[in-house]
Amino acid sequence: MRLATFNLLHGRSVADGQVRQLDLVGAAADLDADVVGLQEVDRGQDRSGGADQTAVAAAALGAAHWRFVPTLEGVPGGAWTASGVDDGSTVIGPAYGIGLVSRWPVRSWHVRRFGPAPVAMPLLVPGSKGLTRVDDEPRVAVGAVLDTPSGRLTVVTTHLSFVPGWNVAQLRAIAGWARTLPGPRVLLGDFNLPGAVPRLATRWTQAVRIATYPSWRPRVQFDHVLLDGVSLTAVAGGRSIRTAISDHCALVVDLQAT
Repeated sequence: MRLATFNLLHGRSVADGQVRQLDLVGAAADLDADVVGLQEVDRGQDRSGGADQTAVAAAALGAAHWRFVPTLEGVPGGAWTASGVDDGSTVIGPAYGIGLVSRWPVRSWHVRRFGPAPVAMPLLVPGSKGLTRVDDEPRVAVGAVLDTPSGRLTVVTTHLSFVPGWNVAQLRAIAGWARTLPGPRVLLGDFNLPGAVPRLATRWTQAVRIATYPSWRPRVQFDHVLLDGVSLTAVAGGRSIRTAISDHCALVVDLQAT
């Protein structure tokens, strides 16, 4: 079984700043993963051609099961409201959030929401010069209980706050919430936390230590795959994949039956 997590940057190329749906299709197909967590995902946004990017990725992977869960309804960086919708396909108008895609049947979907951190942070924003003051956004975790060829598995994906400390608290809350769902469990996503911090914060098993950011010269690992109830001996390998889109590399982990 292949798992992947990928911050899409809404399909934007860091080379020329353009968003082309064919680039997203190619990037998703290159992962060839059975289950993929997606972050910074657009649905119905002008900047990305109005596409439902989770659906596009699912089609490229030949995956029949997927869910887009919005954090925002409206335009990121413009006028928006926090979303409370668990199934983004029902949203009328533009939305932005995360997605989970699976080739395996989904028994049930689960969502956990978080409010934004109350402080802004100076960040390096693709396309901008120097540091830009950025307000935090609402965050969400989406979990799916899957029927895989190896048995039942719960996979949770999320995109955590960039505010130090706030993201650790969110991660711990999600790990605790995930343990209320059937095991074994995988928690993957862009945690905005480096290296071994997610493992130390949750006491879950870290599948691989591989730098994923920035995509053109990865030096730090912000994107992670954590395991609970899955032995490290089940990890057959892992790698980062640079694609035509995003300032993050995708992180791919292969699991084998033990």
